Amino acid sequence: MSLPVVTINVSYESEKERITEFLTKFEGREKGKDADVTRSFADMAMDDNADVSTMRLKYMKQLQRIANREQDMLVVDLEDVWEYEKTVGELVSRIQNNTRRYVDLFSEVVDALMPVPTKDISDQDEVIDVILHQRRERNEQTEGAQEGFPNHLLRRYNLYFRPLRSDIAMAVREVRGAHLGRLITVRGIVTRVSEVKPLLLVNAYTCDVCGSETFQDISSKQFTPILDCQNENECKKNGIHGSLHMQTRACRFVPFQEVKIQEMADQVPVGHIPRSMTIQVQGPLTRMMNPGDVVHLGGIFLPIPYTGYQAVRAGLLTDTYLEAHHIHQLKKQYDDMEITPDMQREIDTLQNDPALYSKLASSIAPEIYGHEDVKKALLLLLVGGVTKTMGDGMKIRGDINICLMGDPGVAKSQLLKYISKVAPRGVYTTGKGSSGVGLTAAVMRDPVTDEMVLEGGALVLADNGICCIDEFDKMEEADRTAIHEVMEQQTISISKAGISTTLNARTSILAAANPLYGRYNPKVSPVENINLPAALLSRFDLLFLILDKPTRDDDERLAHHVTHVHMYNTHPELEHEPVDPVTMRHYIALARSHRPVVPPEVSSYVVDSYVRLRKLSKDEEEQKKSHTYTSARTLLGVLRLSQALARLRFSSEVTHFEVDEALRLMECSKESLLDESEKDRDPDQSSQSKIYRIMKEMAKGGRGAGKKRTTSGLRKRLGKGPGGERDDSDVDMDDGDAPSDRDTDLEEIPIIRIRERVLASGFTEAQLNDTIAAYEDLDLVARVANGTRIRFVTDS
Repeated sequence: MSLPVVTINVSYESEKERITEFLTKFEGREKGKDADVTRSFADMAMDDNADVSTMRLKYMKQLQRIANREQDMLVVDLEDVWEYEKTVGELVSRIQNNTRRYVDLFSEVVDALMPVPTKDISDQDEVIDVILHQRRERNEQTEGAQEGFPNHLLRRYNLYFRPLRSDIAMAVREVRGAHLGRLITVRGIVTRVSEVKPLLLVNAYTCDVCGSETFQDISSKQFTPILDCQNENECKKNGIHGSLHMQTRACRFVPFQEVKIQEMADQVPVGHIPRSMTIQVQGPLTRMMNPGDVVHLGGIFLPIPYTGYQAVRAGLLTDTYLEAHHIHQLKKQYDDMEITPDMQREIDTLQNDPALYSKLASSIAPEIYGHEDVKKALLLLLVGGVTKTMGDGMKIRGDINICLMGDPGVAKSQLLKYISKVAPRGVYTTGKGSSGVGLTAAVMRDPVTDEMVLEGGALVLADNGICCIDEFDKMEEADRTAIHEVMEQQTISISKAGISTTLNARTSILAAANPLYGRYNPKVSPVENINLPAALLSRFDLLFLILDKPTRDDDERLAHHVTHVHMYNTHPELEHEPVDPVTMRHYIALARSHRPVVPPEVSSYVVDSYVRLRKLSKDEEEQKKSHTYTSARTLLGVLRLSQALARLRFSSEVTHFEVDEALRLMECSKESLLDESEKDRDPDQSSQSKIYRIMKEMAKGGRGAGKKRTTSGLRKRLGKGPGGERDDSDVDMDDGDAPSDRDTDLEEIPIIRIRERVLASGFTEAQLNDTIAAYEDLDLVARVANGTRIRFVTDS
């Protein structure tokens, strides 16, 4: 019994007429290589130099560039087809349901519409162009014209369809048999990318008797070569069986790459494992994906039979794959981000905000209470320092490594998760779930070519990104030593299975760990609690010890914060309105484009600070209170943190302020180790004292190189600040000066400048007001000019 014949009421000739009309008459703005930066229509109208032709005949202009060999990819946007047809029920739906056929139809129409080149392209001729020219000359000289060039051979472009923006990206497990042959969009993370190799589309032969060329279209993985000459005018006419020889240079190859994508974690049901799908990428779309990328892939879902030994094992089973037509990166790299005019305005507003540093830091995981200094350090981790390459090839890393060590329940893992999501390339892994080769690289057998190949681990996937390692203390010691090279040299050296190579791992390490006994034990030394080797500790620029100490005020605020998040599903109102992750990512991308340098005056200050740190470290070791190892790497860490702070300001030079903030972060990293009594013994570290010192430094800078003005009364009374410290750092003790009217004309500082500097240092406006009020009560400062300026008060 034969199967019934179903007649489809579609005339492909009329479809080609509609396609021709669309390609020749559609007017729209191009979104190709010439439109990398998005601009509004109003901006184009205001620009006198704007090319008006970009608003006309979008596809005909692309065809002209293809004819001139300036473009090799023609992307047909289904949004344009829908806009031109004004309906989804007609051409668009037929393209979506029978995509492979419409690729051929569009290609045939494009071949017919292809214009004549408008410039000389002879310098770009290939072997097939020479053969085509020779055949035309021979056809003019002989009676029988030999044609038969396949269309694949003459096409210098690849045609792709861009899906509708309204299409919902499916999970791999949601793709069914009903989607075969259709244009679908799949979401997933790239887990494996093969090498790019040439794929044969058209095979070329030449006859050893008549010299004619024969071409064979290749449409499957296997083909049978043609043995006898097919020329009707010579060999067949004369009854000669001329043998054919393959001509590789005249064949048509296309770049081919196989990609594996896997379901995202939020798409996997409970109790299931992630499913994967094979993606076949051809032409200009190759090399656009790397392992670790989260992508939306639009393409045609097609079956493919098993071949070779796999066919014997598979039996009647058939494999499936997705032929990629459109690749959309969900998290673009910093260098690939496009800045729109609206985003540029937001970035300019942020840059002019005096509280930029605190605002961006508080925008990191705003649902997590507290940890202000930890969030500031994580912000600098995202920005990073400047990587330097010396003339002899030696590299000094600029990426910052941070370790968070603390008691359970202080939100270490949540901070790691947030950073891995905000960073354009972030990989999250755990200590127990990672082995040495899983972090670095493993030698595997390629299923396509059956060769031994290297497959990168988590650190290679996080190249030019951030690798977050949770439960760092649970790792085996042999596995932990695998990342020593990555943290300093930022490379992975492999010598396995006959493969000797060096892989790049230019990544920042963000690790979270618990102390040796689960919780920090104050009865033993910090070194025993941390339980990490000095060789590893020295590679971390910052090591935060976060202890969970019960205090009524902090516990009450924490409880209010957590209950508010649970009740309203959002964070409570913060002092600074949080910046959304997209804006933060664009701001960091611009900040990373700056390369600040250290001027000589700051360099000497850094040297003095490093010597002081070494002395403090020696004293702490003698008292058995040391928890970090201060070495030359500490000096490099201060420079990296200072450069990251300068990048945040879009500055080309590092200032004293950045160095002070870097040193402050290093001090804050071990602040939780101090008891409250020890903190009280050091009043010089109070916020009011620090703000007052900033004001004094600004007063020094305002005087410049001029003579310092003092009064004799100041020598009789040296003021003490609210914390008990002596505030006499800017006193000139020259007894030769006599009091006069000139001496009482003291330096005044605009309060606006003080506010900008104090907010940029991470303090709040309320702390500034409290400091001014406290020092006014001590008659050390006074507000003048209707409260717009601050004067240092002295007795005459």
